Amino acid sequence: MKVKMKKAQKWHPTFWFWVQLLTLIALFIFVIYPFYKIITNSIFSDKAAGVTGYNFIRFFTKPYYYTSLLHSLVVCLFTVIFATLVGVPVAYVMTRYNIAGKKLLHIFIIMSLMSPPFIGAYSWIILMGRAGLVTRALTAIGFPAPTIYGRNGIIFVFTLHLFPYIYLYTSSAMNSIDSSLEEAAENLGMSKARRIRTVTIPVVMPSIAAGMIMVFMTCLADFGTPMLLGEGYTVLPVMIYNEYMSESATNPYMASAMSVIIVAFSLGVLLFQKKVVDKKNYMMSSLRPPREEKLHGAKRFFAGLWIYIIVFIAFLPQIVVICQSFIERSFSGVVKGINFNNYRSIAGKLSRNIRNTYVFSLAAIVFIIIIGILASYVIVRRKSKTSALIDLLIMFPYVLPGSVLGIGLIVAFNHKPIILVGTSAIMIISYIIRKIPYTVRSGSAFLYQMDPFIEEASINLGVSPMKTFFTVTARMMLPGIMSGAVLSWITCINELSSSIMLYSGKTSTISVAIYQEVTRMSDGTAGALATILTLTTMISLLIVFRLTKGKVKIV
Repeated sequence: MKVKMKKAQKWHPTFWFWVQLLTLIALFIFVIYPFYKIITNSIFSDKAAGVTGYNFIRFFTKPYYYTSLLHSLVVCLFTVIFATLVGVPVAYVMTRYNIAGKKLLHIFIIMSLMSPPFIGAYSWIILMGRAGLVTRALTAIGFPAPTIYGRNGIIFVFTLHLFPYIYLYTSSAMNSIDSSLEEAAENLGMSKARRIRTVTIPVVMPSIAAGMIMVFMTCLADFGTPMLLGEGYTVLPVMIYNEYMSESATNPYMASAMSVIIVAFSLGVLLFQKKVVDKKNYMMSSLRPPREEKLHGAKRFFAGLWIYIIVFIAFLPQIVVICQSFIERSFSGVVKGINFNNYRSIAGKLSRNIRNTYVFSLAAIVFIIIIGILASYVIVRRKSKTSALIDLLIMFPYVLPGSVLGIGLIVAFNHKPIILVGTSAIMIISYIIRKIPYTVRSGSAFLYQMDPFIEEASINLGVSPMKTFFTVTARMMLPGIMSGAVLSWITCINELSSSIMLYSGKTSTISVAIYQEVTRMSDGTAGALATILTLTTMISLLIVFRLTKGKVKIV
């Protein structure tokens, strides 16, 4: 009796298989391979033969090197402390009381965050530098002006620029607290101050910690602000830049070793934060969100006054650069008039920088949105070891300072078979790698909140899974994707840390040009360029808020 054997079904690769495969290949080429090259560079030296730990030993034994790490950690630590002390109270008052002009304040707080920190540094030099407006005014009346240079100046600028991270994360969490928790505490006889300290703050602590980690990472990675204000107070990103790009003492091996060290510290901070958050995570139903307490008269005025003062000081750099852009000066610094000559000047000699910024950022954002939609879906809806690996590799650039990414791309693609250094492609690739985590994380968070039943219903009605994704899921994901994409776009046009490492004469951007103009003391043209970035940021936010009716969240 013959038994018929069923033929094994032939496996056919699905669309999502190809998405995962191509994404992994791209991540290995542009993320893992560059970082691998940095690691291999770090264990070689022109001072010792073969594989050696010479660079690391030299770093941790020579004060010239290890003090830069200590400086970075001091700046990051104090910025986190001060940003938290400012951001948490602002978030509490803004979410709990009827502060006048609350929506306008919220927009200005976001705007002060979206501007690149080095523009803030440049603005404070105009105000409080040695020949600054405030410095001269105070000197004229006999008061010594505090210096904006050195450690304290860097911390001051970072705090004003980055406290909105704490504010945004904390206010979002405070709006989600179930008011019954706070009411129960007060019914038990707790004073408001004690209830805030023992109930409200512990409940929102995971969100505060998330904001703190954003502040810490941004400080650790920033190059422009310490470079402009440091004056001998050298932090690690500046040291890496000097070691790799300096004309007098180029040492790519030491720069690579320092890159490995800064990434190791970044990863350590992330793991520590995750451990703390996991221990102090609270689940809430949010069935009864807190109600806004109505203040009247003097109470309302004084409750909002200090917030207006903080927001004004934080937003002041943008006002300064806009005003500065219309002031024409001679080579000796004498004001020649108020006109549009600075804009005419940049339209003539720096038009390529302006064009490059928008072309590179637009190209990057197209890829970021496409990859963000596909990668978010793979990570959330098609969970596997492969999708977990994709999630890890996409988020890895989050801990890479821009200068480190720049060095990695240079050492990886400066020789055959792929030579990209000096091309537009390497600038666009660096933007995609650096900024895609915002979009993927935002898209993933939105998908977690979206009920899979919607997709299942479409498939049950006879629509293919592929068509369901493109006609239903992708469309519903757009608000979440746009939340991250707007942040990716704004940070692309403002990017300096990686651009300063990768640009050539033909691929220079607005941020690079601003940095160069500031170092040349060309305040007017630097102000005109910074104003273009500021206005672009404002317009981008207004368009997105209008299209989404204010539903887009920045963090």
